[in-house]
Amino acid sequence: MTFLKAGNPVGRNRAFKKMAAGLLAATMLAGCAVGPDYQRPDVNVPGSWKNTTAKTPPSVPQLAQWWTRLGDTELDRLIDLAIHRNLDVRTAKAQVREARASYKQATASLFPSLDGSAAGTRSKSISTANASNGIFSTLWNGGFDAAWELDIFGANRRSREAAKYGLDAAEEELRATMLTLIGDIATNYVEARGFQQRLNLARETAKSQLNSANLIRKRFEAGSASGLDLANAEGQAASTESNIPTLKTALASSIHRLGVLTGQEPTALSGRLQKSGRIPSPRLPIPTGVPANILLSRPDVRLAERQLAQATARIGEATAARYPSVSLTGSIATSATDFGDLGKNSSISWSFGPALSVPIFNAGKLAAGVEIAQAQRDQSFLAYQSSVLTALEDVENALVGFTQERRRLASQSRSARKFEEAAGLSRSLYQTGAVSFLDVLDAERSSYSAQDSQIQSRVLLTTYYIALQKALGGGWNGAVNTDTPEVIDKGTAPHF
Repeated sequence: MTFLKAGNPVGRNRAFKKMAAGLLAATMLAGCAVGPDYQRPDVNVPGSWKNTTAKTPPSVPQLAQWWTRLGDTELDRLIDLAIHRNLDVRTAKAQVREARASYKQATASLFPSLDGSAAGTRSKSISTANASNGIFSTLWNGGFDAAWELDIFGANRRSREAAKYGLDAAEEELRATMLTLIGDIATNYVEARGFQQRLNLARETAKSQLNSANLIRKRFEAGSASGLDLANAEGQAASTESNIPTLKTALASSIHRLGVLTGQEPTALSGRLQKSGRIPSPRLPIPTGVPANILLSRPDVRLAERQLAQATARIGEATAARYPSVSLTGSIATSATDFGDLGKNSSISWSFGPALSVPIFNAGKLAAGVEIAQAQRDQSFLAYQSSVLTALEDVENALVGFTQERRRLASQSRSARKFEEAAGLSRSLYQTGAVSFLDVLDAERSSYSAQDSQIQSRVLLTTYYIALQKALGGGWNGAVNTDTPEVIDKGTAPHF
């Protein structure tokens, strides 16, 4: 170790020049990186959807805020509330903050580190001849230690690259969570409106059937109706009434799910959704675009692609561990017997030099680490391909479901209309004695069943529309604040 007097500027200049030259050389060396460079894989997708019709044009779909085209303001408010309060979304936001902090950590590894130290020592030396007399002395020390890993083979840069891809993946995970949430909110809301419609139908039908049963009872008591007609009338009314508790249970479950999805306790929306509302219906036509669009619009596909990129960078990080690592270390220290002399009239020592670490023998541990990273990359590659195929499947399923349900709804509407006409006609004919009361009961039962099926078909049609928008990647495109933590810590300063 070389000591220089604080007042010797020539020595200090030489030291600084040596350090600057070393830093320049290190910068020139740290220019390469091992491992594969990531390239987005090519995925073969069909040129068009197979389950489309003339009413599903291939123009680019309008995916932003797709639920607003259902024309239900209450649904719009619920989705806006859920985006800001849903617990899964808030968890995904925290994961984005975590990934952002990890990226900052990885970036910091590319820069030198500097630590400072200071110490003060009070001592006394005693003579063996005269223990009562001693000499007191004080020594003050201060200095700085610096270190910088040159990253010649890119281990730290690959780590930073992986962290950046991880941040991208966390952001896509947030978008995927919001897409799923919006779909769940819309689906449960539509189902709740459907249960309300079915509940109203069951109540009205049961009330009408009870009135008919009361009329039959009066006729039975007057001797103009049989006990068989009375039993059948009362039995059918009771059968319709038995559907009411089941529908109430299903309605409550949907409302409870909506409460939880909006980040509230299950019954929070019971009063808000107590009043019946219409079943939202999609507007036609519904553009579907082309299959290649899902690679850009589906957040789960983009998430899988970012995870593949991250896994590829990890291979370079593991490969770099098999190469030598070089670091530059340096330190400057000063000491004085008086605190005020630390910057002058003091002893100054410095050291600077490289440190080399070479892996010589590790029984294949580092090579196995590369193989692990490569296998994990392969898994991510297959997961990416799987996500694309799943996305294509989701769209095709939603397309065929929506197309066929539209046809079914048209038939159900005609069926409900004709059975309602038949029920009215049978009641008129029964009054004239042209048909039996069993014919009336059968017509009323068929009319109720057809109307109930029509409501269910309307719900299912909108549900397929929702599924199609989710499959195409439609979701939230508004601003999302990921910076605000959920827990605000207090009293984090040093305290006793």
